[in-house]
Amino acid sequence: MIRETGIEGIYVIHVTKGYEVHEDRIIKLFNEKKLKFEFVTDGSPEFIHRDFQDQYFTSDIDTKIPKGVISCTLNHIIAYQKIVENNYKYALIFENDPFFLGDFRKKLMKIKNEFNQLEKGFIISLENTTLRFPSYWTAKKGKYLYQSTSSRAAGAYIIDIEGAKRILEDLKNNKCHTVIDWWHNSLIAKGVIKMFWAHPVLVEQGSHNGLLSSTISSKPKSLKRRTKWIIQKLYKTYIRRLFNEKSILNEEPEHSSLDTQFYPSPQLS
Repeated sequence: MIRETGIEGIYVIHVTKGYEVHEDRIIKLFNEKKLKFEFVTDGSPEFIHRDFQDQYFTSDIDTKIPKGVISCTLNHIIAYQKIVENNYKYALIFENDPFFLGDFRKKLMKIKNEFNQLEKGFIISLENTTLRFPSYWTAKKGKYLYQSTSSRAAGAYIIDIEGAKRILEDLKNNKCHTVIDWWHNSLIAKGVIKMFWAHPVLVEQGSHNGLLSSTISSKPKSLKRRTKWIIQKLYKTYIRRLFNEKSILNEEPEHSSLDTQFYPSPQLS
């Protein structure tokens, strides 16, 4: 928990077997940051029998995504159940490969006033897996949260209890049909939840930045992946942002000249 921000629960999506290196790293990292957390492993592959899976997923889910992805998605759902059961106003959810970009607690403190003022029923993306950001023209000085029509993956996010309740209520009638981040997109499109992007981001996923292997990917960590990530990140952080990100709501009209004055990204560090 991080009491000074109002966040009462921290959940890490994990599996019981095969990723002991990730587990040891999480324990060490979160203890260093004084982040009290709970692993969510009830949806590990060895626990997913047919009746259990059918409670949450469409009957054809096995033909769409592999068992590891089903497990990851199921653990996110179980985390929502824990949030509601514990009556947590806000909670943080991580997948098991986060890399904090700077002082995580300090950055959360800078955005807490904005998320405390949001209408209930939201998710706030804290990470950069998709390398999508508000454009220079959209970013406002001193503003850190931007409403979006899509997810930025599900590696690190804040969810409020109302958002968790709405997702679980919708799940009763409309079972999950895909991987967690794409499912979030369908929930946003239906108006079940609202999505906001934190900018600048607070977290990177090690399975995407090349520093760790993923629990649901066959791609191991490597220098090649790391180099490719850094090049893409530099381009999309400093050049691609000259063009509007279409997922961000209430954007300014596209600028025709690159000489137009703009604010740099607000600094969270």
